[in-house]
Amino acid sequence: MKRQPSIDIVRGIVMVIMALDHVWDLMHVDSITQSPTDLASTSPLLFFTRWITHLCAPIFVFLAGTSIYLSLQNKNDFTKTRQLLLKRGLWLILLEFTIVNFGLFFDIGFHTLLFEVIAAIGFGFVILSLLLKVRSKILGIIGLVIIFFHNLLPLIPFAENSVLKTILTPLFGPVVFPFAGKAFIMGYPPIPWLGIMLVGFATGKFFELAETQRKKLFLKIGLSALALFIVFRIINIYGDPALWTAQKDLVFTFLSFMNVTKYPPSLLFCLVTLGILFLLLAFAEQFHNTVKKVTLVYGKVPLFYFVVHFYVIHILTLFMLFAQGFNWQQLEFAAGTFGRPKGVESGLPLWSIYCIWILVVALLYKPCQWFGKYKAEKQYWWLKYI
Repeated sequence: MKRQPSIDIVRGIVMVIMALDHVWDLMHVDSITQSPTDLASTSPLLFFTRWITHLCAPIFVFLAGTSIYLSLQNKNDFTKTRQLLLKRGLWLILLEFTIVNFGLFFDIGFHTLLFEVIAAIGFGFVILSLLLKVRSKILGIIGLVIIFFHNLLPLIPFAENSVLKTILTPLFGPVVFPFAGKAFIMGYPPIPWLGIMLVGFATGKFFELAETQRKKLFLKIGLSALALFIVFRIINIYGDPALWTAQKDLVFTFLSFMNVTKYPPSLLFCLVTLGILFLLLAFAEQFHNTVKKVTLVYGKVPLFYFVVHFYVIHILTLFMLFAQGFNWQQLEFAAGTFGRPKGVESGLPLWSIYCIWILVVALLYKPCQWFGKYKAEKQYWWLKYI
């Protein structure tokens, strides 16, 4: 089965959007002290600057599962695929706690160990390596069960010191484990994200359909997921721990309606983001040629882009801090604030964040183009892990 350009196009789109989220995280004037989805302090533009980036992680994880299915069909070798998945999964977890964590915090002491999307994908690969011989339909059903019902876990009345609760909590929800002056943060609880990956794996079978038939199916699935999101959200009982409420005006009431939970990814979060994913997959190959050309460059080398973009953004953050009059001794890397001093205003307004986002994406175009070509031409074993 040939490589599916729609997957790389959509993945490229979300990789570009992802850079906006991380530029905001590291460089926005209020990112250290305020949440952009806090309706008491946000603005509609700031809210949707954050909300649009909700698409990134679920689409990234989903398409990772889809790509594994397609790779398995191409190789038709369970043993080799399983071995590669297991090794790549363990490698991604190691990468998260070393190169990625350092790129995010620039903290040589690694005072904060953050389990985020790369480690969640690594965990998913390890589990999927053990399940490759299970029918994709069954894996898809398991994934849907996880997505639809993992929000029930907090309703189970575990005893306060229950061993089962202690084991399950970090698998299903975010938690912080302090140790020896450091902190391990389970930012991306692995089971809900595994559910997304399993559904993505099962969806790989749809790419065996003719393009016209596939487009109609993806359009139907995408619209159905968004309709289901609206129905569940209007009922306002189940699907997200943050219920929507009437606000000071219609605009902020709409923001409340759209304010779904990412940590962990709630049912409603998955419905709206994955619904949009299916619409993007349905129309990706009809996008303007320039859009396809640019996004394919990023979408073919997602891990390379992911790692490098953190270092580019963080170096720009240091330049920003020095330009604002801070010296090296004032920078706080161990505090988890990316070097920005606590209690002292630093950072840039939102319009500047958009400018730097465009700059970062532009700076990475040629390196990603070069690496994509290099990876396609060379057959070195280590390229499979980047």
